[in-house]
Amino acid sequence: MDFDYCFECKKNTDIVVDHKQGDRVCTECGLVLEAHSIDETAEWRNFNDDNNDKDPNRVGSAMSPFLDHGNQLVTLISNPHKTGDHSGDVLSSRRLHKAGTNLVKGLEIIASMADSLGLVATIKNRADEIYVKVEEHKLCRGKKLNAILAACLFIACRENKLSRTLKELGTVADGVKVKEINKAIDLIRKHLEVSMGGLATVELVRRFCSNLGVKNRIVVAVQEAVTNVEELDIRRSPKSVLAAIIYMITQLSEDRKCLKDISMIAEVAELTIKKSYKDLYPYATRFMPNWYANEEDIKKLSPP
Repeated sequence: MDFDYCFECKKNTDIVVDHKQGDRVCTECGLVLEAHSIDETAEWRNFNDDNNDKDPNRVGSAMSPFLDHGNQLVTLISNPHKTGDHSGDVLSSRRLHKAGTNLVKGLEIIASMADSLGLVATIKNRADEIYVKVEEHKLCRGKKLNAILAACLFIACRENKLSRTLKELGTVADGVKVKEINKAIDLIRKHLEVSMGGLATVELVRRFCSNLGVKNRIVVAVQEAVTNVEELDIRRSPKSVLAAIIYMITQLSEDRKCLKDISMIAEVAELTIKKSYKDLYPYATRFMPNWYANEEDIKKLSPP
């Protein structure tokens, strides 16, 4: 509470500041003397998990837990009592600074790649963890940095069951070839403890169907069909099987999709989809959801 002149009361009165609304109000008559004022004082935090933080000011950007070099400023203080050449100390300091700079650059590129692919923060943070370990083991020597970073993201996606294809990663890795990303993945798996597991086809269903613009009913039918197919011995790649199932199910609806569009979305050649379709066709009644299509409907499907 402070004192100010009120134009309504024609005198100096007690003034109450409403910080939530940004108003200054006269306590005598209730006149709002100033509205929407800006509070220029320090902003304070009041989080239960910040009890150990002695400075409650919320200032500056969030610090990455993976950076141990602060803001990358380096200060070298020589010992005045020590004589001789200090070039070795300077060289060591420069190497430390360069290592920190490379780490910062790598984490920034991972953030940019993750943003371009629409990945959640959990995957991005896991990719950061993997890259920090890669730097600690010095696995980047002689390798393209973007290939290593794309490999970190690929592994993080697999671990979180939100897989992205190698071609998708290649599009955001500044022209790095799929073959180079594959080599980087093998290198990381050889030296670090990561658990990728196999690619589950159902992980790709919603993304592929969303890109095709099909209705939710078809998406659910494709998911169920993909799960049922896992019980069959179909020796085809997961993406080609998924593409064939999408093609079959959309052919039984009013929202039909051509083979060319499915091929482009799934990144699988049309001929490969046709071969998978041929392998799946005899088992259509076994994996097709009953609520979506009955046996008579399935017989209307044209053979490959």
